[in-house]
Parts: sequence; structure tokens; C-alpha cells
Amino acid sequence: MTTTRADDEIIDLLATAPQMLNYRPSDEAKERFWELVQRKKDATLTIAEQIELEHYNRLEHFVRMAKAQARQKHPKAA
Repeated sequence: MTTTRADDEIIDLLATAPQMLNYRPSDEAKERFWELVQRKKDATLTIAEQIELEHYNRLEHFVRMAKAQARQKHPKAA
């Protein structure tokens, strides 16, 4: 996934948060994500659900990038 300069700034900001490395999505968020994935596999996603799934994927990318940067900046915390 390609990031823009604005994306990079948000990722940098998230990486500075002390709790970033401990972040885990809620059970409800994980359940909804997997529900959307299954609906996509079943080809029953609505347009709104497709947008929601894309949003989840984008957020996941941001979190992964922020955690990677946080590990580099704070190797003892990782």
C-alpha cells in the first residue's frame, strides 16, 4: 500500500505514543472485520461494507507501520 506524506505524518505521530506497541483492536472490531472478510468471500458485501472493509485495511496498515517505527525508536520496549 502506498502512503502519502500526510499518512507518513500520522504514522510518525502514532509511533511516538507509548502505548502503541501494546495496542490490540477490541474483540468487537476483530469480529466485525472477519464478518466483512467472510461477506467479501461470499460476494455479499454491500458498497457501504466494502468501504468499511477498505477502511479497516487502511487502519491496519497504519497500525503496522506505526508499530514498526515504534520498535525502531524504542527497541527496549519491543
